[in-house]
Amino acid sequence: MATPKRLPYTTAGAGGGARRGSGTVPPVVVLVFLFVVAPSIFLVARSGGHVHIPRVRMAIRIRLTFNPALQETDWQQQLVTNNLKTVLSKEVIDAIAASQQETGTVNLDFFRDHASPSWKTDDLVDHKMNTSLDVDDKAKAENSTAEHDLSLTYKTPKDGSDEHQGDTAVKIARRKLWEKRREKRAMDLVQKDDEAHVKLENAAIERSKAVDSAVLGKYSIWRKENENENSDSTVRLMRDQIIMARVYSVLAKSKNKHDLYQELQSRIKESQRAVGEATVDADLHHSAPEKLRVMGQVLSKAREAVYDCKVVTQRLRAMLQSADEHVRSLKKQSTFLSQLAAKTIPNSIHCLSMRLTIDYYLLPLEKRKFPRSENLENPALYHYALFSDNVLAASVVVNSTIMNAKEPEKHVFHLVTDKLNFGAMTMWFLLNPPGKATIHVENVDEFKWLNSSYCPVLRQLESAAMKEYYFKADRPTTLSAGSSNLKYRNPKYLSMLNHLRFYLPQIYPKLDKILFLDDDIVVQKDLTGLWDVDLNGKVNGAVETCGESFHRFDKYLNFSNPHIAQNFDPNACGWAYGMNIFDLKQWKNKDITGIYHKWQNKNEDRVLWKLGTLPPGLMTFYKLTHPLDKSWHVLGLGYNPSIDRSEIDNAAVAHYNGNMKPWLELAMTKYRPYWTRYIKYDHPYIRGCNLSD
Repeated sequence: MATPKRLPYTTAGAGGGARRGSGTVPPVVVLVFLFVVAPSIFLVARSGGHVHIPRVRMAIRIRLTFNPALQETDWQQQLVTNNLKTVLSKEVIDAIAASQQETGTVNLDFFRDHASPSWKTDDLVDHKMNTSLDVDDKAKAENSTAEHDLSLTYKTPKDGSDEHQGDTAVKIARRKLWEKRREKRAMDLVQKDDEAHVKLENAAIERSKAVDSAVLGKYSIWRKENENENSDSTVRLMRDQIIMARVYSVLAKSKNKHDLYQELQSRIKESQRAVGEATVDADLHHSAPEKLRVMGQVLSKAREAVYDCKVVTQRLRAMLQSADEHVRSLKKQSTFLSQLAAKTIPNSIHCLSMRLTIDYYLLPLEKRKFPRSENLENPALYHYALFSDNVLAASVVVNSTIMNAKEPEKHVFHLVTDKLNFGAMTMWFLLNPPGKATIHVENVDEFKWLNSSYCPVLRQLESAAMKEYYFKADRPTTLSAGSSNLKYRNPKYLSMLNHLRFYLPQIYPKLDKILFLDDDIVVQKDLTGLWDVDLNGKVNGAVETCGESFHRFDKYLNFSNPHIAQNFDPNACGWAYGMNIFDLKQWKNKDITGIYHKWQNKNEDRVLWKLGTLPPGLMTFYKLTHPLDKSWHVLGLGYNPSIDRSEIDNAAVAHYNGNMKPWLELAMTKYRPYWTRYIKYDHPYIRGCNLSD
């Protein structure tokens, strides 16, 4: 057997010289052979010539240098190098050397990413799977690797100052490159986020355009035209703070936190004073922002001290129920007050009536008569019936009709009022005649044929039960309690002026057709076309008011009563009084007044319908009403604020049915000009009673 060749052995001498060894194998070589070379040979032989590197996730730094240019290498490193060269392939050695030159460190991850065919690792499968990662994940991996490498860089010996300086320059360059890459990546992410935000905002804007702006547009923060903040955002925020402060104050009091309770109560009062009656931010007190900030701090403090989700929810629910009950009570009070206001006559109109009455009775008898009385019974002319106790309202009806008439001289107005207003009504039209038209004023109390023996309504009004209902029974103790039946206690239901519409043939026996008008309407077009409408044998021409389920017979009549259920269809369509063309010939033939008396007698105890004239009118003219085109008559100006303006402008008659009459202060402002344009406010009587537009 050949004797093993001794390896060269050098040590650093005192003078820098070298000396040979004595031929014995140094113990360090033996240790290297046993712990490095022998296991490597064993692994190669066992794996069939391939080195299997176990899967290691953390980077292993091999503190070896394979650069042949370095002459100051220790003999131990040279020994390991020579032995590993016999075990590892040339590709691996080149890879290690290249990694050392580029980074100054050796990383096992580098071999996994750049493995030669002789290297097989478990990470290859993961590597193939990870190749499907997107660009963002790769960038993150690069950044992570760069950070890891920087934290585990190779530390050179202290005596190699030049190499250390070069290595430091490389580190600085790498760090700058990494920082630039990270900054670029951050900018890309911000840009993508901004682009996504813009896309979402544009999509929301497009969706918001399809939403009804009349309902939701006021607080639509996505609309491009709404560049500024909501004009009431601060007001709403402060009101929300007040609500939460009230909740927390209750909780604080229940938990005996008196200091917090007192502080919350104080802040509530301050916020309430700052908000006041403001509805928009511009109306807020100048101290509102400071109050808002302080209240926010107190609420944060209260939340930390007493917040309990369950208790807060219960308290908010109780506040909501209380607020709902309060709103219902206010609605009842509002209904009561509006009905009360609708029954009253404004002082200015009362003043006008009194002055006209005084001046009327100062007139000589011969000057109290109207001209052209011969036209009153001429059936060839256009006759109107108007029953009213309101001088100003009646003047608007007459003036608007004449001003829009094509042939005013062919129009005849039959006015009927009560004894109290007869002088004022007559005096007004004597002083302000309707041009070439004919007008006549009568007193309902002079209709001697209209008495309790003939008229069921008059007989019922004289009964003790009706007096009890109107004047004594169920008097309300509160505003809200009296709102339900107040509508039917209106004095107009006690006046025969409201029931004269059922006696037109008796009042005007020589006329064939007559147009009935309420005193709360305005005429906007010539109405003579109504006399040419073919009623097809029906008695009443009216505009129907039923929609899908509104204003049908079951809304007005008591169908639980057999008399109603057996004679009427609950789904029959209702119609409106206010502008009705009546065929008086057919009226007489069908005995309309007799039908009215029949049903009125059956309703003496008010079991068929409540008081009023529309329910008995629906019953009396059942199947005897011809529907007119809706453009003749638009309703709702006395209660409906959402009527389309074009519908009003195109209508021949605009009707202020409801409590908000145009002569009252509670009238809707946007509808009032249709009525006031026919009043001469410079008239001496009107100006003297302080009537103004």
